[in-house]
Amino acid sequence: MIKTEPARFVKSAGRAEDFIRDGRPCVVFAGKSNVGKSSVINCLVNRKNLARVGSAPGKTTNINYFLVGEAVWFVDLPGYGYAKVSQAERNRWGRLMEDFFAEGERIAVGVQIVDGRHAPTALDIQMSRLFETCGCPRVVAANKWDKLKKSEMEPNLARIRDMLELGEGTLLLPFSAEKRTGRSELLGAISARV
Repeated sequence: MIKTEPARFVKSAGRAEDFIRDGRPCVVFAGKSNVGKSSVINCLVNRKNLARVGSAPGKTTNINYFLVGEAVWFVDLPGYGYAKVSQAERNRWGRLMEDFFAEGERIAVGVQIVDGRHAPTALDIQMSRLFETCGCPRVVAANKWDKLKKSEMEPNLARIRDMLELGEGTLLLPFSAEKRTGRSELLGAISARV
């Protein structure tokens, strides 16, 4: 199991030349602006506010690097789809993501976070294909799992798997950052891939 302590914020990269390329494996977190990416990262490293949790979606506007256990980068990508920002800023985010995924061989594992309560959005599907194209191993975490009724759980997992076209080799985990459901499973899946 990877060591999650110490964990510290190191850098926020707004341009490709700012990306960290030091040979350590990168665990990349991606998801919609309001899906709880920061909360998932904080849950994994047992910290309340390592990754900033904003009151409004879309606070992550650059690619943020967190050094975990002095051995692994947790990389928080800008959230997509909801934030109220200008078209110019959306375009900048798009170019930043293209530049990042162009160097996809540096990604040890991708963690795509989706809202377990709802069907994946078109942007979730687009992100899923981006991970698929770069060829890195991936885990999908269905966050906010504690908000579902028991009768909704299996159908929602099946719908997410189907809509994201997840192959048998892609792990889909129920997750709740609030209740810490799925934490050890996600850390185990990350550890097996870094």
